[in-house]
Amino acid sequence: MSYFLDGDRAITGTLLWYYAICKRQVWLMARSITPDEEDPRIDLGRAIHETSFDTETKEVGLEGVKFDVVVRGRKLVYEVKTSSSFIEAARLQLKYYLYRLRELGVEMEGRIKVPREHKTFRVTLEEGDIEMLEDVLREIREIVMMPRPPPPKKIRFCNRCGYRDFCWGTEG
Repeated sequence: MSYFLDGDRAITGTLLWYYAICKRQVWLMARSITPDEEDPRIDLGRAIHETSFDTETKEVGLEGVKFDVVVRGRKLVYEVKTSSSFIEAARLQLKYYLYRLRELGVEMEGRIKVPREHKTFRVTLEEGDIEMLEDVLREIREIVMMPRPPPPKKIRFCNRCGYRDFCWGTEG
């Protein structure tokens, strides 16, 4: 499986996250067009990430992959999220991380932690996930190669999106 967009840029877990929510976000993020950094939800996400774990190792990374938390002495990788609204996107992102670790010979299990909701979701790499991930990575590469972003498509997350002004101007 190829993790690269072109010769040197790896497909990140964040791109898989965006892929599950909005294909237009994939195109924007891959071009380093960042969401509104003044959006209070971005600051909230950073604060929750910083305060969610005390003793664990935080932010361990591979090329294109950065795990929020790896628990010492256990084979667990955590992804910390502000809300369970995007749980399927978080599952896809974490499955990608688990696959990348498996390729290195490290079998791990994942957890998505949503501290504000006091929820934790177990994530494992299941049969069929590899083929699904290969399809997703192939489609991400196709989206990124497009000369223009996919057209905006109104979805339920648009009002909370850091890119909403880019897509919808003042109407979003």
